[in-house]
Amino acid sequence: MQPFVVMAKPVGSLCNLECSYCYYLETGRLFSGQHQQVRMSDSLLETYIHQYIASSPGPVVQFTWHGGEPTLAGLDFYRLVVKLQKRYLPEGWSCWNNLQTNGILLDDEWCSFLADAQFDVGLSIDGTQWLHDKNRKDHRGSGSYERAVAAVRCLQSHGIQPDLLCTVTSDSAKEPLAVYRALKELNTGWIQFIPIVRLAADGNPTSDSVTGEEYGNFLCAIFDDWISHDLGQLNVQLFAEMALVWSGGNASLCWMAPTCGQVLIVEHDGGVYSCDHFVNPDHRIGDIESSHLNTLVDSPVQRRFGNDKQTKLPLQCRSCSWLSICNGGCPKDRFALAENGEQGLNYLCTGLRQIFAHAEQPLRHVMKLRKQGLTSEAIIAELLAELQVRWQGVGRNDPCPCGSGRKAKHCCWSKRL
Repeated sequence: MQPFVVMAKPVGSLCNLECSYCYYLETGRLFSGQHQQVRMSDSLLETYIHQYIASSPGPVVQFTWHGGEPTLAGLDFYRLVVKLQKRYLPEGWSCWNNLQTNGILLDDEWCSFLADAQFDVGLSIDGTQWLHDKNRKDHRGSGSYERAVAAVRCLQSHGIQPDLLCTVTSDSAKEPLAVYRALKELNTGWIQFIPIVRLAADGNPTSDSVTGEEYGNFLCAIFDDWISHDLGQLNVQLFAEMALVWSGGNASLCWMAPTCGQVLIVEHDGGVYSCDHFVNPDHRIGDIESSHLNTLVDSPVQRRFGNDKQTKLPLQCRSCSWLSICNGGCPKDRFALAENGEQGLNYLCTGLRQIFAHAEQPLRHVMKLRKQGLTSEAIIAELLAELQVRWQGVGRNDPCPCGSGRKAKHCCWSKRL
């Protein structure tokens, strides 16, 4: 059995925000006809922690607490988490806890606990204030940007640098540098960009969904700014994952893996589901009260779910030069038609191919220079010098030196030095 990861939802889809693009709020309907507890019971929590530690190869066990908004479970819940983890950890083992939060409830007491218990924190913030407040409102309709920023600052005052999780909508895709630089100013050192792709009742993408072309343009603009100014100082998750693959490693992001099914969801009632994006009756594979996590992750239905990612790839993907890094992308986004009319192409395919083509040569060059012992500052200086040479003699109507085939004025003209 391969090692697997679990994302626990201690309060299910319960949240203190009503984000316009949230895919998880609808899962609350699964429990609407039941007596729903506010949070996972203590006994169920103990069962989960015991099973998960017993299923881990060790010596570090990774726990992820997700939502909804997991801080709604309360501080005492997480104090119990730490207590139970210590009870069941074999000698010499340790736990790594990650809390994914909107930050609204984080205050000094919370941040002090998270620091003392050595939690990592992922905090959602959508770049600029107007973009964030447009989509991430509380139940009264008020924006939450200032509270999210305050949470970042509170965490930092306690020695925690949170990972910043930023969604990419059709709106934010139009302002890549404003979004990137607003996040950069928070000085946390790590940013994740999460594309919003949702389907409306008619089966078409919603108006806030980012298109493949928009996503590609967004990422390429940020990549150019990052590699020219922030290399070695700030990590962008996708760029780090691409570099990892091109250096011979395996991507840690599940959507970039050849198969999936190794990231289970445990809901607040103990139900276990195939994936965070497939919490529905068709993908409920059992529960931890009647089955063990080991059994569920290795069940035929879950193996089939994971292998379908590879076996149902359209021909266009199988023959694509980027297959080794993309592997078809996340199954939830594979609803577009391939060039030959075959179903199952990733809706973001155009954008993913664009960023891979745009970033491969520079990233490989960076890796080569690092092997030679150059510092990040020296690498940036060399890249900028090479860029100056590449643009030498290029006019507005000449082919862009990036190799896109477009005229420079319609491509990278604004990015030249």
